[in-house]
Amino acid sequence: MAPRTILYTGKGGVGKTSVAAATARRCAAAGLRTIVLSTDPAHSLSDSLEAELGGAPTPVAPNLFAQEVQAQEQMERHWEAVQDWLGELLAERGLDRIAAEELTVPPGMDELFSLLEIKRHHEEGEYDAIVVDCAPTGETLRLLSFPDVARWWLEKVFPWERRLVAAARPFARTLLDAPLPGEAVFDDVQRLVRNLVAMNAILRDRSATSIRLVMSPDRMVIKEAMRTFTYLNLYGFLTDAVVVNRVFPAEVEGGYFDAWRAAQAEHLELVRSAFSPVPILSAPYFEREVAGGEMLDRLAAELFGEVDPAGVLHAELAQELSAANGSATLRLPLPFVEKGDVELKKIGLELIVRIGPQKRTIMLPRTMAGYRPRGARLEGGALEVSFEEANGERAG
Repeated sequence: MAPRTILYTGKGGVGKTSVAAATARRCAAAGLRTIVLSTDPAHSLSDSLEAELGGAPTPVAPNLFAQEVQAQEQMERHWEAVQDWLGELLAERGLDRIAAEELTVPPGMDELFSLLEIKRHHEEGEYDAIVVDCAPTGETLRLLSFPDVARWWLEKVFPWERRLVAAARPFARTLLDAPLPGEAVFDDVQRLVRNLVAMNAILRDRSATSIRLVMSPDRMVIKEAMRTFTYLNLYGFLTDAVVVNRVFPAEVEGGYFDAWRAAQAEHLELVRSAFSPVPILSAPYFEREVAGGEMLDRLAAELFGEVDPAGVLHAELAQELSAANGSATLRLPLPFVEKGDVELKKIGLELIVRIGPQKRTIMLPRTMAGYRPRGARLEGGALEVSFEEANGERAG
């Protein structure tokens, strides 16, 4: 049986490391052998757990292990031959050796390699639950969303490219004055692609793996979370909960805080509108820093209450988008909504849907900028919104 895997992501500074650590402690307390690992290059998991961590799993509490994945170790394991070849190529072109080594790793690849630790823990089967504190971006998850392309390249293009390079290698130095990649380079690339295909299968297994978005009740943070949410749905990754952290509690009073609480109340309404029907977990702004076992357990109690932190809290994609031949259809599951008038309004990439007193705000992907809503209908417990290209004009 696959281990329960929960990935936390969100904008930097919203407390996702604390939320990941709190979730892991609660899972371990429930009897699950749990590991929490950080793939964020700016690790803060050690500070959150108040424990010395390294690149290997370290026991920190009963049933609980923690790990700060070291990207350099992962790159040496998966990318060493490619780094050596590119480093040599750039150094021969006069680039400083240290700078050349830095340029051999494309942006985002360090976290990509770090995420491969999830695959290793799945294969070894030592844990019941894997909780991941991801870097503050959804870009790496998008990099893992092209398994069909990767598989096609691996099966169709890669063998021919390898043969062509092998045939050209004797002439490369004379004609090109450049070293061509050796077999070890091709082995590294082939192994990486295979790992990404396998990793994608793990992340798309909705029965065992889900992503949770962490945010604070601030408009800009929520908007970024909405964009990430859209892309996760677009590429088939399940978001089973969103976490709103650092909400001012009701007992915080006074002129200064009244304004903040009013703004947060407005922003929380946007969260409900944007992420419904995905469950919303919330936690207050505590009177002191959330670090160490006591405060992490307080945070977990506020977030989950009687809810099982390791459960799949929502089992369906909240949005499904398909496009072909200049038209597109957005499908939104809306159980219990009766048929009635549907109002649509598109402002930039935001689609606002009203059905009676209910309102949903959906952030569309950037590729939909040139589309405009054509109509909508309720059918089979879902709302289907159709779009058409705006004949080259920007939709608004």
